[in-house]
Amino acid sequence: VLAESNPGRYGFLWHWFDEIYVLLDLLLQQHYLARCSASFSENFYSLKRIPIGDCRQQPLATAGLPKRQHWKSLLLLVLVPYLKGKLEKLVSSLREEDEYSIHPPSSSWKRFYRAFLAAYPFVNMTWEGWFLIQQLCYILGKAQHHSPMLRLAGVRLVRLTAEDIQALEKKLAGATSSQTHSIKTQVQSAVRKTLGGFAFSLSTGLSVSVFFLQFLDWWYSSENQETIKSLTALPTPPPPVHLDQGTGSAFLPKLKTVCPLCRKIRVNATALSTSGFVFCYRCAYNYVKTHQRCPITGYATELQHLVKLYSPES
Repeated sequence: VLAESNPGRYGFLWHWFDEIYVLLDLLLQQHYLARCSASFSENFYSLKRIPIGDCRQQPLATAGLPKRQHWKSLLLLVLVPYLKGKLEKLVSSLREEDEYSIHPPSSSWKRFYRAFLAAYPFVNMTWEGWFLIQQLCYILGKAQHHSPMLRLAGVRLVRLTAEDIQALEKKLAGATSSQTHSIKTQVQSAVRKTLGGFAFSLSTGLSVSVFFLQFLDWWYSSENQETIKSLTALPTPPPPVHLDQGTGSAFLPKLKTVCPLCRKIRVNATALSTSGFVFCYRCAYNYVKTHQRCPITGYATELQHLVKLYSPES
């Protein structure tokens, strides 16, 4: 919201969105692993993680995981999805460049470049197949884990027992009832209460969000098309104003078939979904990749917002 409302000042939030999200996810998962021996989603479904072993008596959820399993779980919960998402974006960007020959690789890297794009689908298929086979084995009772990530972390999932729930409630009650005259301890207690309230609001807000999404699904279903038609019958809003009047900004040409960036007849017309303006694909790709914004309006824009247009003759 900040990046779209003021791209000049908060555009970096859009550019570093993945890293900011990973940092917040790291803090959230660290809190739940240390407090409940489970991730946020596992705790929501009353599950906990215990080390793999033949120990007959399961440790309480409040005891936490051993240090080795704790850090393995944290890295596999946060780092692996982040790296996988980054790799998918890199492959998508390289395919775009290779398809339209925007930045062809040099002769020394061309063979490796092509081999990487050719090998990625097989690597991704192997990764997804690994998860599918593990889930099938779990369903058939041949494995203790539904995900290979749990086995790599050295843990398995079990249901919370009555003793676990009592220990969690006792720990929360002890944290809220402890009173002391020390300023440092009072500040720490206030921080714990704030984090606890924030975590509780997240867990309860998830249920409310699911209900709200189901309501939106019902609202925009085929049974309510008359309501949608009445809303879409409103007049078209005016085009966005130019937000950046700097030397590097582009201005609209008089002819609609001319690209605002290269000032030539458009080749492979491409629109930006954030603003609606149309450019040459090569011009829009290079500009958005470099500046992360629309050249006309200055709105925060990424490569995924490029929409290629096709003429009726094609």
